[in-house]
Amino acid sequence: MAQGEEAGVLEVMQQQWASMLSMGGMFVGTILLGLSIQPIYNVDEVRAFGTEGASKGGYVAMEMLFILIFTALIIWLARKGLDYVIKLIVMVALWFSLFYAVQPYSALVFWLIGVASVNLVVGSTMLICTALMILLHLYPEWYVVNTVGVLVGAGVITLLGVSFVPVLIIVFMLAAAVYDHWAVNSSKHMLELADTMIKNKLPVLLVAPKEKGYSFIEEEDSVMRSEAPEDADWDDPVPHIKPKEGSRDALFMGLGDVIFPGMLVISAVSWLPEVGPEIGTIFGTMHAGPLVVGLGTLAGGLAGYVALMTQVARGEAQAGLPLLNGGSILGYLVSGFIAVGPAALWQDISFL
Repeated sequence: MAQGEEAGVLEVMQQQWASMLSMGGMFVGTILLGLSIQPIYNVDEVRAFGTEGASKGGYVAMEMLFILIFTALIIWLARKGLDYVIKLIVMVALWFSLFYAVQPYSALVFWLIGVASVNLVVGSTMLICTALMILLHLYPEWYVVNTVGVLVGAGVITLLGVSFVPVLIIVFMLAAAVYDHWAVNSSKHMLELADTMIKNKLPVLLVAPKEKGYSFIEEEDSVMRSEAPEDADWDDPVPHIKPKEGSRDALFMGLGDVIFPGMLVISAVSWLPEVGPEIGTIFGTMHAGPLVVGLGTLAGGLAGYVALMTQVARGEAQAGLPLLNGGSILGYLVSGFIAVGPAALWQDISFL
């Protein structure tokens, strides 16, 4: 029976290998993009709460509270039929996140052509971000949504990763995983939130089509509720929805399921002791020890993603953050123990 089940899992994964590989590529690519711009933002002026605030748990609690408030607000607005307000709020937030991801590469282009002008860098970055928002509004096809989603994710993980030490990031990840589980299995409000974002075609998720010809624009705004079983786990970032005859389907991954593992990668590179030789990058230098831990964390998150895909192939809805965050934390601990030593993995923290 076990052999038959495993054979069935492999068969389904073979059938969907392209979409699963594509989603995994976006997961890794978003984090690596954030890692590439980390040296620019690894300065006290950019940290959300300064150097001292990076080890204060009260700020992490505040971030978690903001997530809860944002979720409740979006659901309330959706129930009131105020979709235009939802879109405005989310797109303004996306624009600012895009700015941080695009600006370093805009500056790089001007540097390569021998032009040194802060005004040109800022102006071109604002123009690119605005153009992407207009394109997203006018033509929110899956590849547009993915492009914006990857850039937004890279900006968010970088800004949060440089703002908190790894211990606090891990606390944040564990709290988010617990909330995720509750939101799925108890309140199940993630279902309503997911449908709201799909309806408004907002890039707070990544889309990997399973078949040629798939159109995200034509995706139903109640796909989560109408096509999945009643007892499904709505926290599954890539829900396994059995396609109806003649339908076109895709895998979906919530952007938060990339951001949380990515934050730990950036935090490890930013805050662990500068062990090992310096490694030059296009935007600055890193040290080998923390970089190894960061890449080990990414490898752990990718292992969690693979485990998640085996559950998806079984047709079992599965909470995403426990697997993705758990794999990332395990990868951090193992690679950190080897590269920088166990003592370096702990940072003294306080609530206030």
